[in-house]
Amino acid sequence: MVSRQLGRTGIPISPIGLGGSQFSGGGVSTFYGTLSQSQVDAVIATALDGGITWFDTAEGYGAGRSERSLATALSHAGRTPGDVTVSTKWTPFGRTARTIERTVSERISNLAPFPVDLHQIHTGFGSLSSIRAQAQAMARLVEAGTIRSVGVSNFSARQMEIAHKELSKHGIPLASNQVQINLLHRKIETNGVLETARGLGSTLIAYVPLRSGMLSGKFHANRNLAAALPRMRRMMAGISPRNLDRTAPLIDELRTIADKHQATVGQIALAWLITYYGDTVVATPGASKPHHAEEAAGAMKLTLTDEETERLADISTTVTR
Repeated sequence: MVSRQLGRTGIPISPIGLGGSQFSGGGVSTFYGTLSQSQVDAVIATALDGGITWFDTAEGYGAGRSERSLATALSHAGRTPGDVTVSTKWTPFGRTARTIERTVSERISNLAPFPVDLHQIHTGFGSLSSIRAQAQAMARLVEAGTIRSVGVSNFSARQMEIAHKELSKHGIPLASNQVQINLLHRKIETNGVLETARGLGSTLIAYVPLRSGMLSGKFHANRNLAAALPRMRRMMAGISPRNLDRTAPLIDELRTIADKHQATVGQIALAWLITYYGDTVVATPGASKPHHAEEAAGAMKLTLTDEETERLADISTTVTR
């Protein structure tokens, strides 16, 4: 699959990127376990070999550890600035917009030698400053040449419009909004986010596109695997016996289509995501093992028929009611 453009920035990205929360070494990494640098290197190298060209991380992922691990792995893989696209995020909780400019040097240092191609506001709430002030701070960084583009994460449609309005005063587009999107979570279709993104020309970046592994089918096939997951992960992803029963028809259809394409269930779920919404939606699955990255990258090579895409959408709607 050909590369796409990040919003209206002109920055190229692969339809599937790689999320970096699992490289944090603490906090959110309790969902996945701590990875050594050699393990991170192996995951990143496999992703690159599979055609993934952009990588997403955040200040909040291990207080910069994910950023440093990612940059180290990219360098170990022989990549240099310009070879890949790198995005990160500023954490707003209990902080003012001024800290965006105060902490950007940490982002740059952690990711060196790779530039900050996309800097995102991690959530639309929790800051002591308005979204307008946050957008203005980000705009100043673009104007100074410190970062290349501005995005947001977990923003509502209205919050996207506010950020866009402030950025547009500086001639800067709102590149993206990173939100949860997957076959079991399609709220963008009803809460205005998809419509707003299309109107603004912004990209929607889907995180947890496999619903923390639920859409891989592995927990349906072996419920002992689900029972062995950390309790918090099961709760946040809704991985329970009841939900496994409820979503079984969708997994069955994914498996049927996967067999036809000689693919995995997870690959079909990712292929659906970057097909159904056109160029507006891209995805950043995580990968804690090389074969996870290989599988994610492989989804970009699949071409679903219109009938397959619509069939999955219909079943998805039924099981999530």
